[in-house]
Amino acid sequence: MTSEIVYKGDLRTLATHLHSGNSIETDAPLDNQGKAERFSPTDLLATSLGCCMVTIMGIKARDMNIDLSGVKIDIQKHMKPDPRRVAGVDVHFYFPSTLVLDDKERTILKNAALSCPVAKSLHPDIEQNVVFNW
Repeated sequence: MTSEIVYKGDLRTLATHLHSGNSIETDAPLDNQGKAERFSPTDLLATSLGCCMVTIMGIKARDMNIDLSGVKIDIQKHMKPDPRRVAGVDVHFYFPSTLVLDDKERTILKNAALSCPVAKSLHPDIEQNVVFNW
């Protein structure tokens, strides 16, 4: 098993990663009867896209002896009603000014990010708008 989830009541869950014992809590978002005091489940979906992209990019960068420490990613989730669902995720990468890459390295890293398992697992109806700010 990967995780255990316990419903805590009041639209809050506690998810525990079984291998590490680390936990995260979720709340329903403000626009869906929640308090928005934690990530919502759909926030986690959008956030996992960015985390996965930079992780796969990091694996490739490590193979190329490139240090991606300090890369920042901004995530914006877009929702649609009826049925309520994630319609799109904006992923904006910001690379440190000290990171000097040539066009070939940028292309390799960009392709690595775009081929991450989360990106490939999301339904095609979910727009993935990815911007690389080198």
